[in-house]
Amino acid sequence: MKTIFIFLFFFNFTILHSIEIKFEKLINNLDKPWSFSFIDHENIIFTEKLGRLYTLNLKTKKKSEIQHNLSVLEVGQGGLLDVLNHNGEIFVSYSENRGNWETSTSVAKGIFNMNNIKFKNIFRAEPPIDSGYHFGSRLVIKDNHLYITAGERGKGMIAQDATQHPGSIIRINLDGSIPKDNPKFKNKSKWLPEIFQIGVRNPQGIALSPFDSQIYITNHGARGGDWFGKVNYGENYGWKILGWGGTNYSGSKIGPKWKPGFTKAIKYWVPSIAVSAMTIYKGNAFKEWNGDALITSLKDQSLRKIKFKDNELIGEETIFKGKIGRIRDIKIHQITGEIYLLSDKGELWRMYK
Repeated sequence: MKTIFIFLFFFNFTILHSIEIKFEKLINNLDKPWSFSFIDHENIIFTEKLGRLYTLNLKTKKKSEIQHNLSVLEVGQGGLLDVLNHNGEIFVSYSENRGNWETSTSVAKGIFNMNNIKFKNIFRAEPPIDSGYHFGSRLVIKDNHLYITAGERGKGMIAQDATQHPGSIIRINLDGSIPKDNPKFKNKSKWLPEIFQIGVRNPQGIALSPFDSQIYITNHGARGGDWFGKVNYGENYGWKILGWGGTNYSGSKIGPKWKPGFTKAIKYWVPSIAVSAMTIYKGNAFKEWNGDALITSLKDQSLRKIKFKDNELIGEETIFKGKIGRIRDIKIHQITGEIYLLSDKGELWRMYK
């Protein structure tokens, strides 16, 4: 076990507050881990990008592989990606092998079993694309609807074409059927029926706030232009008409940071920090953070806290940076309120006081 102590200092008017944060490394031999979800208060299920699925007991540190029937093609940023436990049903997102090196952001579900899970696809992003970029792939459930972030696969303006799935936020029922109140059936007759919002690039974080019941996402920009914002019915975040403050990797301009007619994010990062997973904190361990967004990053290797209200930024604080490597996922323990972090170094950490 490795423990790290970090002292945080916050100024509130003239009073100095300090918080002692501790870290415990729970396991360090994971191979390209991508996501995890709590099965119960002592066990998690987690994915490895190469296509493997495991359970881990947080007390004994025992790791057990679960067999499955998914056709995963691990290519570029793709592989076995997000995992979500919902009342004993396991939802996973993955880059599905569609043949001839083409893949799609696909989502499947199955009943939890310690030994073998038989998954069935409930969503496929169409069309399949020969690209290893920008799968998105985060999952969250609200009111018995599954929301899926579908990245634009490096194809830019496809995110403005609502007759194709890449570059959008997807909303389906938990069985894969389509909600009858999706934008297609209201005022967006040309949209695919699964699409809830368009104009995103590579959203690798999504969370439901237990405070305002809204869904929030984090999205990778290009060379600059990462952002954090709210998911809005039938709206458009603007990629690749907008550049969100960033540029192409060649240095050429993309478009304005924002303009009327498009959804405005709550927070932009220029230069990019490579935002990854996020959550809205609720718990007792760090109760002073209740309602704040906790946002992880890859390139910046940081955990940041965003205070916001009514879609407006109030403030940002960096909790730590460069302590555990590139951070891929974050979850809150429902009983203790402690924070669990998954790093690209193959490590799972517990953050507590």
